[in-house]
Amino acid sequence: MVTRRDMASIFGLGAVGAAMAAGAVVPPAAAQTAPDPSESTFARIRRTKKMRIGAVNGGAPYYMKDLASGQWKGFYIDIAKALADDMEAELDITETTWGNSVLDLQSNKIDIFFGLNPTPKRALVVDFSIPVFNNAFGFLAKKDFKPKSWAELNSPDIKIAVDQGSSHDQVVSRLIPKAQISRLKTADDATAALQTGRVDAQCLITMLSLTVLKKNPALGQFVLPTPIFATTSNAGFRRETDKTWRDYVNTWIDFNKGLGFIRTAILTNMELVGVTEADIPPGVSL
Repeated sequence: MVTRRDMASIFGLGAVGAAMAAGAVVPPAAAQTAPDPSESTFARIRRTKKMRIGAVNGGAPYYMKDLASGQWKGFYIDIAKALADDMEAELDITETTWGNSVLDLQSNKIDIFFGLNPTPKRALVVDFSIPVFNNAFGFLAKKDFKPKSWAELNSPDIKIAVDQGSSHDQVVSRLIPKAQISRLKTADDATAALQTGRVDAQCLITMLSLTVLKKNPALGQFVLPTPIFATTSNAGFRRETDKTWRDYVNTWIDFNKGLGFIRTAILTNMELVGVTEADIPPGVSL
């Protein structure tokens, strides 16, 4: 049976590296220390043997940082490590935020960021991979608030909290513009608004909603309004002329989805925060 480890040999990465080394001309010492501005991300990773990613502290189950050891966990950490292994590279993790991740890609601080929703606004400045998994927008709602549809939420009597500039912000702005929308700095701030009774609900994708509720069941309940509005979680890349890095990651994602590796990584890390496959509402598929 073909394993994920076989992927490097399937793509001939070792042969490519050997061929490049065999045909390379050794530059002067000064040239060796100066980075080539035209070098592609793929070529740089192969040369330096380092793959740089961004990770969000407190972004469980996507990203989790152990404060005592400094070690990172989460399903996107596991996925990134597997990708780095197949690139024969070391994983280099830089802490960032959801909001700053696009800027970090643009400024070439990181090579890839997993966990971006491919909105049209973001697509103006960065490139995206194929979907890593599917998710659906839902709501953390106070216990006495049980809307069944998006139409029911679209009312000036309803107060909704979102993290400003996020995909949650964009979806409520588009689908329920008549609601009173409080745009706060972070998702944690939006959760605090719900906890203190300043809003009726907080818009969050399903996976994050379930994780927050497992940590604090007293917040209320999870509501998945109909019709289900699904989005995707993708990887983001710095925009460059050479698309080899993006194309390789797309092939890698497709291959590992087929093997079931990505689904297993997601479910295993969800269990670390107390969420099981049985908690995922009907109609939501990873």
